[in-house]
Amino acid sequence: MTAPGSLFSEMLLLLAGAVIAAPIFRRLGLGTVLGYLAAGVVIGPVLQSISDTEEVLHVAEFGVVFLLFIIGLELKPSRLWQMRGDVFGLGPAQVLLTGVALAGLALWTGMSDWRGSLVIGFGLALSSTAFALQLLNDAGEMNSRYGQRSFSVLLFQDLAIVPLLALVTVLAPGTEEQAATPLIDFGVAVAAVAAVVVAGKYLLNPMFQIIAKAGAREVMIAAALLVVLGAAAAMQAVGLSMAMGSFLAGVMLAESSYRHELEADIEPFRGLLLALFFVAVGLSLEVDVIVENILFIIPAVLIFMAVKTLLAYALCRLWGSPHNDAIQIASLLPQGGEFAFVLFTTATAAGLLSSSVASLLIAIVTLSMALTPLGAALARRFLNGETREELEEDFDGAGADVMMIGFSRFGQIAAQILLAGGSSVTVIDDSADRIRQAANFGFRIYFGDGTRKDVLISSGIERAKVVVVCTQKRETTDTIVDLIRAEFPTVRLFVRSYDRVHSLALREKGIEYELRETLESGLLFGRRTLEALGMSEAAAEEIGNDIRRRDEERLEIQAVQGLGAGRALLFNEPVKPEPLIKPKRANVENAEEETSAGASVGKW
Repeated sequence: MTAPGSLFSEMLLLLAGAVIAAPIFRRLGLGTVLGYLAAGVVIGPVLQSISDTEEVLHVAEFGVVFLLFIIGLELKPSRLWQMRGDVFGLGPAQVLLTGVALAGLALWTGMSDWRGSLVIGFGLALSSTAFALQLLNDAGEMNSRYGQRSFSVLLFQDLAIVPLLALVTVLAPGTEEQAATPLIDFGVAVAAVAAVVVAGKYLLNPMFQIIAKAGAREVMIAAALLVVLGAAAAMQAVGLSMAMGSFLAGVMLAESSYRHELEADIEPFRGLLLALFFVAVGLSLEVDVIVENILFIIPAVLIFMAVKTLLAYALCRLWGSPHNDAIQIASLLPQGGEFAFVLFTTATAAGLLSSSVASLLIAIVTLSMALTPLGAALARRFLNGETREELEEDFDGAGADVMMIGFSRFGQIAAQILLAGGSSVTVIDDSADRIRQAANFGFRIYFGDGTRKDVLISSGIERAKVVVVCTQKRETTDTIVDLIRAEFPTVRLFVRSYDRVHSLALREKGIEYELRETLESGLLFGRRTLEALGMSEAAAEEIGNDIRRRDEERLEIQAVQGLGAGRALLFNEPVKPEPLIKPKRANVENAEEETSAGASVGKW
């Protein structure tokens, strides 16, 4: 038992290590995760200042719990349903193929018999949710295509721990008479998940409404902690991971009006405990085991990480990911995960693995975690195209009536109109090339990432009368809109929309004005074509205005009834367009603009 004074000193030491190491490693471009790991290694194995590392690790695991809750808050059930192909397709394929391949390697090296090798293979097939998601958050890529696909795989891996623990029970010597136990455990786990879903749907919102009316800020924070830890404890009690319980609770509250407040309440706990988790991993690194078995561990780590990377890349390409996305996903998932510790400890207790082999495997997993940030940095060399150039951030003189985020072709045209109308405009963009091109024409753009709150404040968002979001990627636009709605709710938002579905999503977020990037240009193009066919300019303009009016009416109906509603408005008199036929040529540069009538009705 640790003495109170000693515990206080240890906490000071851990905090000091994190505060010192994180900025240094961030400055060196190695990332905060590697900094926390290094701090843990120095405090624990090197200086031996903390002995009870297991207790620290148990407490720090709540950082992963809070992280999954916040991610769940960002995932509405409808969006989670859209990810089902990756969660239950790519995820199982990655776990099964990687597990079998690594089990074969474990059997070949003689680490254990076939039963123990199966546990080793599938244990190493699981990746670290905490490490991968922290790297995504650091890079601001959580909402990117490869970020979402990576998260889908990690989500299935969290689910897979249940059948893998059941597999240990089945394979354990002398447990044939308990063959029915895994089925019972599985049924209990399903019932627990259903209970959390029902509670989240019918109990949590009324509870937060009552607490909000009381007006006690500290009670709301306590309630948020109660929900996260309660759901985590419920899942742990039935053999599931605590992170899975907190994630389900977050998903159930994703559509709640209290979502942003809950996220703000939990964020400080999440950041601090997650940092402590990485430090604790460094503390638990068994340097003596690594030194004694260095000739086995280093090749083993490199081989198992290479196998996971190659299989993840191949599977992502098979599932339709482009080369760059597949490389980035593969570089995020090669390490062992937190659940490997649980699986190997359970297998040792069941007699499937010896304690020496388990110690060796834990050292391999921990070392693979430490190498992950370096591997992710190395993987960038294999990306196609030029890497993004970074410029120094300098917001001297920023601050105007209009803040424009993103100086795309769409934004350049809009900026000309604003400037011609006498409005002052502050433009920020994260492309060094666009900034240089604008400078050639005497136009200043500030270099900055619009998804960062500090950049928005430095650029003068608190003084802007209108914020115009003209970024090109839908994911980036959504991230910026969510940030501004949460942190600067009074700001008037005008947003460039990607397509019809995006327009509906933006209206749901409560922005003041949105415009699809191709709508007005398409209408003008059609009008000019009608005029070329002999129609008068006034008649063509009237038809264009009618199309625009009916499109707006249909959007309003779809916002209430769903995307399939309002079809009749598109084909009302006097305009009855003939069905469009998809062009029969191979390289279509913009699939959205050249689809069949059915797709046009869906997204136009």
